[in-house]
Amino acid sequence: MRILMLSWEYPPVVVGGLGRHVHALATSLVTAGHEVTVVTRHAPGAPLEEYSEGVRIVRAAEDPPLFPLATSTLLAWTMAFNHTLTRAALRAAATGEYDLIHAHDWLVTHTAVTLKECLDLPLVATIHATEAGRHQGWLPDEMNKCIHSVEWWLGHEACRVVVCSEYMRWEVTRLLDLVPGRVSVVANGVDSSVWKAPSRAVNAARARFAGEGPLLGYAGRLVYEKGVQDLIAALPELRARHNGLRVVIAGDGPHRAELQEDVRRLRLQRAVSFAGFMGEGELPALMAATDALVVPSIYEPFGMVALEGASAGAPLAVAATGGLAEIVEPGETGVTFPAKSPEALAASVGTLLEDEPFARRVAKKARTMVGRKYGWSTIAANTADVYRTAITEAPGFAARQAAAVLEHGRPQIVVPDGNLLTI
Repeated sequence: MRILMLSWEYPPVVVGGLGRHVHALATSLVTAGHEVTVVTRHAPGAPLEEYSEGVRIVRAAEDPPLFPLATSTLLAWTMAFNHTLTRAALRAAATGEYDLIHAHDWLVTHTAVTLKECLDLPLVATIHATEAGRHQGWLPDEMNKCIHSVEWWLGHEACRVVVCSEYMRWEVTRLLDLVPGRVSVVANGVDSSVWKAPSRAVNAARARFAGEGPLLGYAGRLVYEKGVQDLIAALPELRARHNGLRVVIAGDGPHRAELQEDVRRLRLQRAVSFAGFMGEGELPALMAATDALVVPSIYEPFGMVALEGASAGAPLAVAATGGLAEIVEPGETGVTFPAKSPEALAASVGTLLEDEPFARRVAKKARTMVGRKYGWSTIAANTADVYRTAITEAPGFAARQAAAVLEHGRPQIVVPDGNLLTI
């Protein structure tokens, strides 16, 4: 198949998990024999067009009028970005043929719908998270309501919607008024080899952050919905039961100052380290050095950090919410606790700290499970299946089949790569 993929981030532009996801999916689809063009945002110093790892990358240069990428100007920036993204995508389409458009998240919706209409191609949309979900079911301001309306539009323009978990299928069908049968679940993937750190790096991370007692870890954005405040609230009880316990918080975000104030108020400054953003060069070693990686999210469409932590070999303690509840089987591949409950968090983490053989056993099972279920070759194959379904369900497919019969005189099947199979 020939896929025209749209994403507002792609290496070297990586803002969050979406950029890494699109990169891994695109390269894995190419490895499986498909042709992929990614149209994305330009980065200073990057070429406007190149082939990298088999993927054709077309980057949209920013137009001269400046719209800052900031919360207050996000909608204006998005509209300006879609103008230049559309022109770049049309240039790409002028020099290539495609079977399908795949749009990632609401920020590329205007371009996706324009291409769908201009090129008469099926549109698949991956909705990685929803605006209402990020705000615990609320749309507090006009900007949030506008984003929600764009998500609704994208969902209804696409012939297939892809989400990363059964929880997200429930969420998008409810929030966006979608028929469940049009929504396909394809999990996010992970390259397990990237998250296996050498022993010397693990020992160095342990020496840097741990004291004489156990070490807990957290990795992710510092925003309210990630629940780090509940981890901090659980520390007095955990430290009372486990002498010398320390916590390292890797990540950054707008909630950092408030979390640091929580730490000061509880007099935990010597027990909690805010390590800031850590890349893939440092994070695997930190995860492997912990006695438990805690994922206390309130809202989590999938839970990539759980896959990454399991790949690194960390015992997992996760909130039983969203996609996390589908990844971790309690007592088998980790432990779980109800979200927003510091007391339950402390109890679950305690089961890992008090029984090291159990902790290592569930960590080993989790690593094996991730390699079996969440490898990128599997995820790419599942995504390609969705593409094939989208092509056969798209308006005009029956007419194209009939035209093939008229042209060749015998019944034909037009398969996604453009070839004909005689029946």
